[in-house]
Parts: sequence; C-alpha cells; structure tokens
Amino acid sequence: MRGPSMSQPFLLAPIAECAPGPPGAQVRLAVLGARGVGKSAMIVRFLTKRFIGDYEPNTGNLYSRLVHLEGDHVAVQIQDTPGCIQVQEDCVQVLDSLSRCVKWAEGFLLVYSITDYSSYQSVRPLYQHIRKVHPDARTPVIIVGNKADLLHARQVQAKEGLQLANELGSLFLEISTSDDSQGVCDVFQYLCKEVSKLQHAGSTDRRRSSIIPRPKSPNMQDLKRRFKQALSSKVK
Repeated sequence: MRGPSMSQPFLLAPIAECAPGPPGAQVRLAVLGARGVGKSAMIVRFLTKRFIGDYEPNTGNLYSRLVHLEGDHVAVQIQDTPGCIQVQEDCVQVLDSLSRCVKWAEGFLLVYSITDYSSYQSVRPLYQHIRKVHPDARTPVIIVGNKADLLHARQVQAKEGLQLANELGSLFLEISTSDDSQGVCDVFQYLCKEVSKLQHAGSTDRRRSSIIPRPKSPNMQDLKRRFKQALSSKVK
C-alpha cells in the first residue's frame, strides 16, 4: 500500500508548549511506525487498559495523562504519528515532515507489525532519522514488534527484530496489544524510566557545571614545614 502523496501533506496535532518543570515531572514520548502496525491501539491500551481494534487514520494525536511511576506521578505526553512511513523513494521527504515531532520527543517507540515485512523495513530509516535529530546515543529508542498473537500470519521472525535492534543498539520486544495489556504497559513504563533517568543525569550535569570550584585546601604538613624553616632561620 502506498502512503499519501506529498501533494496531500499530513499535519501533526499541535504540541503544547509547556514550561520546563522539575526533572522527571514531565516525559515526552513519540510512537513512530508504518500504517496499520497498531500505534494508536498501543497508546490507548497503555493509558486506559482497553483494547480498541479499529481506528480512523489519525493526523497525529497528542495524548496527555498523569501516570504512576515508581511512587511518583509523572505527566506523560505521547505523540501518535500518521502511519505514512513507507520504504519508497519519497521516504526521506516523509521523514522530514516528522522532524518537529522527533525534535520535541525525549524517548521513542519504533513499532512494526510481525505480519507486515514492509513495516519492519521502515524501522531502520526511522531510527536513522531520530539519530540525526538526537545525536546523543543515550536518547532511548525501543523497537517493538506488535501483533505477536497473529503467529499464523507472521512475516517477520523474532530473530530478525532482535538482530536489527542489536545492529542499532536498541532494546527489542515483541508484544500483543490485543492480548496482553501488561506487555504494553511494561514497554511504556520502561521508556518513561529511561527518559526520567536521562533528565536527572542532565540536571545533575548542569548543576555541576554551574558550581564554582572551591580552591584547594592548603597542605597543612607543608605549611608546618615552612613555618619551622622560617623560625630556624630567625634563630640563626
């Protein structure tokens, strides 16, 4: 199936500009992948525990919710993205239209369907695009093979997903959004934790760089030695 032509551009939903809060208070995630891989279903499953199988093709919905994470309430914003990523000659142009979303987000889920090999092929260019915008390799990216319940229609083997993740230096998981809400929650919660850790690390680095180094304390033994030498010279 061919994605929308460039003469019919899609628009991401406006991303609210939020004042920076304390580290870990807000986490911004983006879910990227080809058409029909189950991105919207994954997000809704995580936020509501409900599974909805059919969705109208979205134009980029932004979901916001307070999530309980390791004893704290964290404001999570999740940007869904249109499923128009195709491995075609115009793929780079399509990716460029997502640059604002990629720049905004702090953590990423790259989703493909195990029943659609072309969606698997979309993962690598998406990952490469993320790394162009976020050269820091610490920015967390998780590769997810969805629809693991449809084994009879499998086109992508688990070892292929694992091999790709190893090549790209990412975590890989296969899940079934329809069958297992816990698996979906685990993926999002892990990504939230990784982003929070990165936020805390960045905050610590900024505090350290803003502290003026304290002068080194003088060596007391050296001072005593010099004092004795001064006294002995006076006595002479």
